[in-house]
Amino acid sequence: MPQLVLLLLLLLPFPAAAGAKAVTVLTLDSAISPASADYVLRGLKRAQEGGSHLVVLKLDTPGGLDTSMRDIVKGIVASPVPVATFVAPGGARAASAGTYILYASHIAAMAPGTNLGAASPVQIGIGGGGGNEPAAPARSASAAGASAPQGDTMTLKHMHDASAYIRSLAQLRGRNADWAERAVREAVSLSADEALRIHVIDHVASDVGELLKRVDGTRVSAAGATLTIDVAGADVVAFDPDWRTRLLLVIASPSLALLLMTIGIYGMLFEFSSPGYVLPGVVGAICLLLGLFALQMLPFSATGLALMALGIAFLVAEVFVPTSGALAVGGVVAFIAGATMLIDTDIAGFGIPLALIFTVAGVTALFVLVVVGMAVRSRRRPVVSGREELAGGAGEVLADFTGEGWARVHGETWRVRSAVPLTQGQRVRVTGIDGLTLDVEPQPDQAKARTT
Repeated sequence: MPQLVLLLLLLLPFPAAAGAKAVTVLTLDSAISPASADYVLRGLKRAQEGGSHLVVLKLDTPGGLDTSMRDIVKGIVASPVPVATFVAPGGARAASAGTYILYASHIAAMAPGTNLGAASPVQIGIGGGGGNEPAAPARSASAAGASAPQGDTMTLKHMHDASAYIRSLAQLRGRNADWAERAVREAVSLSADEALRIHVIDHVASDVGELLKRVDGTRVSAAGATLTIDVAGADVVAFDPDWRTRLLLVIASPSLALLLMTIGIYGMLFEFSSPGYVLPGVVGAICLLLGLFALQMLPFSATGLALMALGIAFLVAEVFVPTSGALAVGGVVAFIAGATMLIDTDIAGFGIPLALIFTVAGVTALFVLVVVGMAVRSRRRPVVSGREELAGGAGEVLADFTGEGWARVHGETWRVRSAVPLTQGQRVRVTGIDGLTLDVEPQPDQAKARTT
């Protein structure tokens, strides 16, 4: 028995490299979004649970959403495993939100031919300045409050908040806080060599291997503890985005969210106008829910969504209440306006192309007016076959009778029933159906003729 227990212990799946050093590499090469934040935070947790000595975050981003960036920054600051953010490969950038992430990391590094900066907060909402112009240096808060319009006051509030945030990160890591504030207030940028020279970053390295050699032995403070980075001979383990992250990255696209919602609306409208097909309703419901799920991860405008719904309602109303095109034109205009302001930000990578908006608006108008219109008109068309078609139909009596007899209706011989006597050849009108017997009455002109 002891030998059997020993054998079972030997066969247990103990980690083969339990004492081996490891470095976890994360790759973030798109706009900062809720999916990006989810990926980075799960990567940090994975590195902590796996006993990694260092996390290398390879970064190449044009910027992104403020809320997602702050989630990543909070995860890095709270991580007990040191994080080295590495702007790579050559030609990559850490613009806008990427600059904050770089400043928050325990180690900041860049590859030759990369740049960082332009961290001014983008003005939110319709009517804001286009997010590509650098912001002018801010005045003092008191002066701004005395003379600035409300819109400028809101811009200055965002500017002051962003400046204080990146300065606090610079002070936390002992980096150049003055340039960090300039990156926010003046939207300036730096190359890798310049950033190293003025102590914005810690290292310039050509690849991850060279970076690990440079940071080995560096002392950092992580989650309140002072650590010495020991990565000599460490295994490099890549934590690539899994299917869940890739699905979130795809779904959390403003353009795809717009397409999913419109396809969902198409399916639901078709199912409601022509019940019984089932498949359009199922596909429409799934697409609509996926589109709404994507929107809740994005900074969407409720006004834009309401305008899109109003536009579709106008188009549907045009089918039922023809107005010579007034409702149709209003519906298309409302839909385009709503889609334009649907995503409430001017950040690069989160806009909806105007070409897509106009295309979707045109297809939506065509679908509602043609497809739904045809379905509605077909439902209104009079019945031309079956029992329902007999009601109100005309016929001719085949022989004299009182009570019940026979008549020819729509080319067929039917047993008929009448409350008044009828004669051969008299024209009658069907008033009801009782099984295989028709209730009839003399046609008004026939009844009048017989009376006279």
